[in-house]
Parts: sequence; C-alpha cells; structure tokens
Amino acid sequence: MSSLIIPFPTELRPILPTIVGNVDYLTMRRRLEQIESLLRASDLEANFVEQALQGWLASACRPPTAQQQQQFQLRSRRALRCTILRTLLQEDDRGFSCALAGNPLYQWFCLVDALDRVRVPSKSELQRFAHWLEAAQMRHLIEGLLVAGMDPAGRLNLKEPVDLAEYFVDTTALKANIHFPVDWVLLRDATRTLMKAVTLIRREGLKTRMEPPPEFLRRINRLCIQMTHSRRQPESRKERKRVLRGMKKLVKVVGRHARRHRDLLDQEWEKTGWSRRQAEQVLGRMDQVLELLPRAQQQAHERIIGERKVDNAEKILSLYEPDIQVLVRGKAGAEVEFGNKLLLGENKQGIILDYQFWQETAPADCSVLVESLERVVVGLKRKMGAVGGDRGFASKANTSGLAWAGVFNGLCPRSPAELKQRMKEPRFVRMQQRRSQTEGRISILQRGFLGRPMRAKGFDHRELAVAWGVLTHNLWMLARLKKEKKEPLRQAA
Repeated sequence: MSSLIIPFPTELRPILPTIVGNVDYLTMRRRLEQIESLLRASDLEANFVEQALQGWLASACRPPTAQQQQQFQLRSRRALRCTILRTLLQEDDRGFSCALAGNPLYQWFCLVDALDRVRVPSKSELQRFAHWLEAAQMRHLIEGLLVAGMDPAGRLNLKEPVDLAEYFVDTTALKANIHFPVDWVLLRDATRTLMKAVTLIRREGLKTRMEPPPEFLRRINRLCIQMTHSRRQPESRKERKRVLRGMKKLVKVVGRHARRHRDLLDQEWEKTGWSRRQAEQVLGRMDQVLELLPRAQQQAHERIIGERKVDNAEKILSLYEPDIQVLVRGKAGAEVEFGNKLLLGENKQGIILDYQFWQETAPADCSVLVESLERVVVGLKRKMGAVGGDRGFASKANTSGLAWAGVFNGLCPRSPAELKQRMKEPRFVRMQQRRSQTEGRISILQRGFLGRPMRAKGFDHRELAVAWGVLTHNLWMLARLKKEKKEPLRQAA
C-alpha cells in the first residue's frame, strides 16, 4: 500500500440477500464479485486512489485532516466502482442513480450500502466520478491491470495468464453523437440554442426589446420545412437559394438579440438567481455558437448559393463538436462517417492491449502500427510474438521492421500474388482467420461499453470515456478467465 493512503477500519455492511430462481441475476452477481476481487488483487483500486490523492493533495490550500482524507479515499473508491458499473450497464447518470438506489447488489459493489440508511450518489456526483482521473492516468491503470494478469505466479487467480504470443490490430471510426451535417441545419441548430438561452435569461428578469423567442423558433422551423420540400419543386435550385436567403436574414436578427442578452447577463448576473458559475455555463454555451455562426452562414452560402465545394478541413460539421473529422470508410451503408479514428489492439484471448484515439486527422493504418507496438512494449514490458492485421497495415517498412525485431508478420499483404504465396503458411492462415474476430471485438466495445452513439461530449470527454470502456471491458474479460471456486459437497441428511 502507498504511503499516501491512510488505512481506515471498514464499517459494518449488510449481507446480500440470497436470490434463487434467476440465472441472469446470479451471473451478474458472480461477475461483479469476480471484478471486485480483481480490483483488490491487481492493486488497481489502490493505484486509482493514490493517483487521485496526489492530485487532491497538490491542489489543497492547506493539509487536510485525517477525516477529510478518509472521506476523499472513500469517494475515490466509489468513483472507480460506480463508473465501472455504469459503463457496464450502459446507463446515463440519472438512470444509473435510480437503479443504484433500488438494487442491493449494485449498492454492495459501489460501497454505498449501510445498515441504517443508503445514500446513493446523485447524477451530478456520478458525472464528477467519470472525470475523476485524466485519460493518461487511466491508461497507466489499464497497463497495471494487464501486467498483473501476466503474472505467472497467478496473483489474479486466472485459468491462464494474459497471453502476448499474438497481437491483432484494427481501426474503426468512432461516431460522434451528431445528426447528419447538413449546411442549412446548422443555422437551425444555432437558432434553437441561442433562443433557448435567451429564454432562460429573460426568465431571470434580464430583458431587452425583441419579439418572443418562440416566434423565431417557429420561423426557422417553417423555413426548414420549405427547404426540405424544395427538392420536389420544378425550380428546386432557385427555391433552395431563396429559402436559404431567408434563413440567413433570420439568423442575423437572432444573432443580434442573442449578443445583447449575452452582454446583459455578463454585466448584471447579480440580479438573477444564478451564481456566477451558473451564469458562465449559459455564457459559454452562447459564445460557442456565436463564434461559429458566421462561418456556418458562409459555408451554407458557398455550397447552396455559390454552388462551390468546401474543403473538409474547413467544414463545420457540428456547432457542438468541433473536433470531429470526415472519415471516408467506403463501406456499404457507411460511405462517409463523422467522428474520430480509434485503433484497438487485442490478444487472442480478446483482451484489449492497446488503444489510440485521434483528435486531428488520423494517419494511415500502416504508419501507426509501430507506435502501437512500442506502447505495448513500453507499458507491458514484453515483446509480441506475432502481429496480425488487414492489408491497410501492410507496408515495406513494417515488413522489414517486424523481421528485424524478430516478430512474426501476420499482416495481410497488399499484393495478390504475395497473398497467394503466404496462404501456404499454416500460421499465417490461422492468424488471418483469427483477425476477423477483431472487428467483432470493436463492435463489442462500441455497443456494449461505449454506447452507440457515445453520450460523452467534446474530444477530451470522449477520450476519457474510451479509457473507461477499455478498462471495464478488460475487467469483464479477466473475470471470465478467473478460476471458479469449488462448491463444498453437501452431506446427505
């Protein structure tokens, strides 16, 4: 145990009730008990509390008392367990808080059970729990869990240790939670956001002369309906240009009213019932839209009225998610996707060994393989025996690099003639057959642990959600590898 962590006596906790006749509940209970054992045996929980303590003590104005540190350590343990369980159940903060209040098994796992009364975290507390550590710190915890799983002494009591003989890598597009980016729809989004913020400000008694905000919402909705049906008219191009000019005229008026109310709130927020922090939430929401609104108007003008193309690097895909990219996938039903590129590397047991999430335009697959291998070698202090992947990762540099490092090359070659020749190698064929399961692993992670689409907003929060998803996924997979306890034989009466 770290010297920062002060050991405290544990309080008395109620015993879980005995439930019979429900296999799903018993399976969930067994998995949570196994995950709880992994958190303790791998020192993951202790490392999580230590990382949180270091940041908390560094930001404290004065040395905390023992009671304050005890409370923070308990909150840190709850932050870890609540976020793991919420990620596993794929619940939002409000729904998970409600589920936690009525389930003794969840209360036991999250350390909120008590003999006298149960006090569950609120939705705001659960949101703070999800941001308890940064993404880099979460990666360090994931690596520590994998190192503990590779221990030949069997510290985690697994049927077999984490295997690094074979490594399979693939990339995917992690979609952002946005609608399809249509240019004129951005103007509708801006109008709705600004008028809703203006409504909140006017409700607090700060007003300037203007028409009622719902009137602007009604007008923009009517223009959107006209734009939708303009394609069916004979002069569709002229009609679309006419409707867009009306939208631009309306949005300019909306922008002026929003700026006046924004400045009024910034100067006279004391007259409202809000705190300065609450006022800054509304101000930040308005500033983000007002900053991008002129660019959104210009983009719609260029594409609809000017009929000119706009480069992907200059496009605004969303007013609320500025860090998403246009990802050309070329797949059936998903020719183009909007989000960020995600790389995943797993072993043959299905445990994720490495991940990378790109904020900017991601490089080609062939140029990220070496970086992924280096992260695994540095983090786990072990070298891979073989690497498998699709032809996107194949290149002359990767082939020579793997040969120099003594790692078996299971990458699918780009040349059909070379692929035909390599299909005579039994190990290569087996790795290519196993490689297809990595796409299934990506789907499991996205649908079962990240959500489709993800609820997290902003790249930093999405990157942190990916780290929590990988950690929860690996805990779930390692729990399935734990040795089952032998039940004692019952003597006949």
